[in-house]
Amino acid sequence: MSKIMTSREFNQHTSQAKRAAEQGPVFITDRGKPCHVLLSIKEYQTLIRQEENIADLLSMPGSEDIELEIPRMADLPQAADFK
Repeated sequence: MSKIMTSREFNQHTSQAKRAAEQGPVFITDRGKPCHVLLSIKEYQTLIRQEENIADLLSMPGSEDIELEIPRMADLPQAADFK
């Protein structure tokens, strides 16, 4: 379900626009013509079909607070014994 908001409505009711974007795209108009579309991040990623990878996630703002612990592998490959 899409919603249409004027630029003025969007500026005055940003929280409402964000909630509406969870249900579907929010079209923002300027002087009666669509000029922007607000989407949830899930919908946007589906639209562009972008796979998230660790480099992209770590480059996002706020990623400096992420603690990444990589466990050591207990069973590393061993050299073959041909005796």
